[in-house]
Amino acid sequence: MKLERQRRTVVRATFHIYELAALVAAARYVAEAAPPDMPAESVSSLRELLADYDTQMANLPPLGTT
Repeated sequence: MKLERQRRTVVRATFHIYELAALVAAARYVAEAAPPDMPAESVSSLRELLADYDTQMANLPPLGTT
């Protein structure tokens, strides 16, 4: 994994696909089985982030086409 600061509030992340898959799987687990003491806002933000991820993944061209 590589992180690069682009601007004060923007960081570019470069992952191997298995690293990203591990992070997304953990996020999905938390979003679906959040402990009761986790703020609802945090769970909602996580679900929105996962929905954005799913949209971006669906829009990626198939391997070998770029």
